[in-house]
Amino acid sequence: MQSVSHDVVGLPAQQQALQARCFHPTETFIEFRKEEIDQSIPARFEDQVRKHSQRLAIKTKENALTYDALNRAANRIAHALLARRGEGQEQVAILCHQGAVAITAMLAVLKAGKTYVPLDPMAPNPRNRQILGDAQIGLILADAETVSLAADLAQNEFGVMSIARLESSFSSDNPGLGISPDRLSYIMYTSGSTGEPKGVMQNHRNVLYKTRGWVNVVHISPGDRLSLLRSLDVSGSIRDLFGGLLCGATVLPFDVKREGQMHLADWLVDEEITIYNSVVTLFRNLGSTLTGSESFASVRVIKLSGEPVRKRDVEIYKKYFPSHCLAINMLASAEVGSTRVYFIDKETAIPDTLVPIGYPLEGCEVLLLDNDGNKLGFDEVGEIAVRSRYLSPGYWRRSDLTQACFLADPEGGDARIFRTGDLGSMRPDGCLVHRGRKDFHVKIRGYSVEIAEVEAALLELDAVKQAVVTTRANAQGNQVLVGYVVLTGKSTLTVSAIRKALAAKVPDYMIPSAFIFLDSLPLIGPGKVNVRALPDPGKTRPDLEVPFALPRDPVEEKIVKIWSEILGLNEVGIHDRFLELGGDSLLATRVISRIIVTFRCDLPMRTFFAEPTVAALAAVVARNETKPSTSEKIKRAPRSKHIWK
Repeated sequence: MQSVSHDVVGLPAQQQALQARCFHPTETFIEFRKEEIDQSIPARFEDQVRKHSQRLAIKTKENALTYDALNRAANRIAHALLARRGEGQEQVAILCHQGAVAITAMLAVLKAGKTYVPLDPMAPNPRNRQILGDAQIGLILADAETVSLAADLAQNEFGVMSIARLESSFSSDNPGLGISPDRLSYIMYTSGSTGEPKGVMQNHRNVLYKTRGWVNVVHISPGDRLSLLRSLDVSGSIRDLFGGLLCGATVLPFDVKREGQMHLADWLVDEEITIYNSVVTLFRNLGSTLTGSESFASVRVIKLSGEPVRKRDVEIYKKYFPSHCLAINMLASAEVGSTRVYFIDKETAIPDTLVPIGYPLEGCEVLLLDNDGNKLGFDEVGEIAVRSRYLSPGYWRRSDLTQACFLADPEGGDARIFRTGDLGSMRPDGCLVHRGRKDFHVKIRGYSVEIAEVEAALLELDAVKQAVVTTRANAQGNQVLVGYVVLTGKSTLTVSAIRKALAAKVPDYMIPSAFIFLDSLPLIGPGKVNVRALPDPGKTRPDLEVPFALPRDPVEEKIVKIWSEILGLNEVGIHDRFLELGGDSLLATRVISRIIVTFRCDLPMRTFFAEPTVAALAAVVARNETKPSTSEKIKRAPRSKHIWK
């Protein structure tokens, strides 16, 4: 048996031919050379500022910054940080909504030689406080919207600096610090199996290495315009952010949580996005809103990540996007970055349900291991392990977890091996196919979730005696969490109460979409739950605090039908709250789109979550139904406009 442990040099001929088409039509691509990773992120960025000072670097609805303007704004914040905290290495939390200010703050922290720790302003306060304490934060950087929240989180234990209130007297010149490529650049927290979030560390060299791989694979040039659809506290955002800013391209953040998805297609067209990157679930939801009349003429690359890519996702790409556009599937993780790539065009046949994750990138060798760590052969299923010199240094203040997941290379040298927890099989030509997860780590809407953390949060509730969480496919075929709960005594705890309690502890993507109450958990041995025997949630309406109520008029009937179809439920009461029925922010965008089309009225995302019941939405629709839908497209600011001069 030939064991799988090879690093194929280059792509097969067919894949090479596809990559050869992956260039910006008018701009010249300049290779990101390997020797250029041995520097700091600010040094590489400042080099781009010198080359592209008047090119657009960041564009949002509110702001448009050239490279020069972005650099000077970041320098002022960096000098303010240095004046307050000195040049010592420390962790600085960034609490800003996704956009130009958050990106400027990240660059500023790096320029000051410090390590940034991104926080989600929409996460529960206890979770953010947990991260602040674990990361040993010295200071929180906040924007105008989040400064009050930052003060509440700090509770006089951490300093708070308001970016909006910085004095204009701080220098806009580069700080000019000598920052080692081995210095920590960021700590990014993800779900942890112990019930607490764990921090993944990365240094400057590794970020540049990961960026180099992405840039060279799709040939990013200064003329590219990259979507930034992921939150900045998710590792996948690094690819788009630095893939653009370290090559002279334009990065365009779009906050799906706040803006909703209904404008996303218009935004892609109006902003002339050339490289689209999102989690698979968001792309599927985008596909459900398309009519075929959209012209995505500028899009040349669609990169899907965060979840397994399926054949039906490729069909969305083939149906709605132009022939010059390529789709790309890649294997990546916060600890490793991207390791595999698979190019797809309109002629690529996908014979199986799952799309392959492809062929090796330079510098990353994939091993397939059995439970004892032995290498497996072709077409055998084993754990995917990655051997590289550019792995994460490990988990912040978790030497035990670092030692368990990061292994020394038995062949010696400075490479290490990371056991990903993903299962895969290798075809004889070197193509890797993803076969699911080995452990209880799952991806929900692109977020990494440890099942144990969700179960731990449930078990903290006094009324919960036992709890098991697993995944199921929802009505759209996307993976969602389902919680199975055994209550203590004669408790009358409802789904509404459980969701409310969890919302104070964990982010929304970690709250199960459905809960099922059981008298006891099915077992296949002492203390071992028979997961296969857990009942399917089906289409039954959950047990809520509000009683079921039928629609009272045609408007409510139509909205009930929309909710039922999207949520996959047989019954929806007019006073039921959307999230308590298992809805989430991405499903909400589908509901909004359907309501706008059905009633030809305007329904902003904020209105939906302010009025999250059928009855309340029907009242809004009744007030607006006779008005023409405004559903404006996101307007483009002039390309020459910039702020913070």
